[in-house]
Parts: sequence; C-alpha cells; structure tokens
Amino acid sequence: MENIEILFEIIRTLRKEKTGCVWDRRQTPETMWECLAEEVYELQEAIAKNDLDHICEEAGDVLFQLVFIIELFQEKGGFTLSDVIKQVAKKMIRRHPHVYEDASISTENELNLQWETIKALEKEKKGQTAKSALDSVPRGMSSLIRALKVSKCAVKEGFDWDNSLDVLETVKDEIKEFEAAVKSGNKSEAVMEFGDILFSLVNVARVNGFHPETALAGSTAKFEGRFRLMESELNQQQIKLETLSRDQKDLFWDQAKKSYER
Repeated sequence: MENIEILFEIIRTLRKEKTGCVWDRRQTPETMWECLAEEVYELQEAIAKNDLDHICEEAGDVLFQLVFIIELFQEKGGFTLSDVIKQVAKKMIRRHPHVYEDASISTENELNLQWETIKALEKEKKGQTAKSALDSVPRGMSSLIRALKVSKCAVKEGFDWDNSLDVLETVKDEIKEFEAAVKSGNKSEAVMEFGDILFSLVNVARVNGFHPETALAGSTAKFEGRFRLMESELNQQQIKLETLSRDQKDLFWDQAKKSYER
C-alpha cells in the first residue's frame, strides 16, 4: 500500500491547480480510460514478445492509468482505493467457494457453472436480471474479444457445435461463401462473409482451448520481427524493397524467417 501511495502522490502533484500539469488537470475518467486501453494493448504486445523488461514497464503504465482513474473518483468522494480492494476481495472469495468454503468441484465445466451461477445471483440481488444471455457482453470490447465472449455466452446456453471438426467445416464453408462474394464483385457481401470467417475462427480457437487475441498478437509479433530483420538486411545492402521482384522478395523473406528467433 505504501508503494502504491507513491503513485497517488504523483497524480495529486500533477493535478495541483498552479504547480501541476495542465494536461493532467483536465483529465476525466472517460479520457483516462482511453489511455488505459492503449497501455493494456502495449502490455499485451510485450507479453506476446516475452520481453520481461518491457512487460514490467508496461504493467507499471497500466497500473498508473488505473490508479489515476481511481484518484479521479476519490477527488469527487465517490470511492477510495480501499473500497475497490475490499469489493474485489469479497467478490473473489465469494466466487471461489471450493477454495474458501466446502464446495466440491471436480471438472472445469463444474467450475465455470459455479462461477456463472454466483454471478447471476449477484446480479439478481442488484436487480440486474438479464433479459438475454448476451446482456453481460460489453459493447465497448474489441471485436475479436467480443466475438469470443458472445460465443461463450451462447455455448453456456447449450448452443454449440458437436465437435471441433464441425467448427473447421464451418470455416471452410464461410471461405467458399467469401470467395463467391468476391467473384461477384459485391463488396458489402464480401465484407459480411469475411466477418463470418473471423467469427468462425474465433470459435475454432475457443473449442481448442486458446484465446484468439493471444494467438493473433503472437503471430503479429512474429511477422513484425521477421519484417524488421528483412528491413535491416535490405538496408545493409542499400536495397529498396519496392524495387525487388516477387521472387527476390520471397528470398529475403525466407532468409528472415530462418534467422528470426521467437
């Protein structure tokens, strides 16, 4: 608590009327949320690259933005850091009765069912009974994460493929429909079919037990690393990428792929 208090003191200093920073003084919870979202993605990138120093730095940035938001509410007398900690601590203990009480859990499905049952009871007590199984999915999520969340909610209601191979077949069907839309020149239809491919691939990730956002972040980081290596090699040879033929580009790319260490 003493260490995190240092951050609160910095924020209060930055927000002082005469001696503080103009930018920090005009921030609101809404504007700071935008900063927090950016920092979360930078943390995700650092994790995807497994760069420990960068992860530590970005985790600090995320923490600072979050503390800043809490301080804005403390200034208005809304709630304090202590309130936040107490509330989430009670919630986590309440949602893990198999750890803190005598509930018995033997499978991951039972664990998920217990979690969702407790969440539903919490919302019922607050008068937040959902009209749809999808009501709990925030609309502000990135499309990829929201697609996964929507899918998981539907699955909990019993709406799912019979097995992972069926999901792959759906992807193949969606690709065929996309190809047909592209050939027809119908751009709006092609956009919709492309979205169907992505949504189906999200479900491929789900049924195989990994997060699509993590997979995409890792692949993007890998591509970026290889591309930077290729750029470096081209710069050393004083060659511009756009002047190369397709075959020459492939040669440099293959060399970068072999040299790249994940």
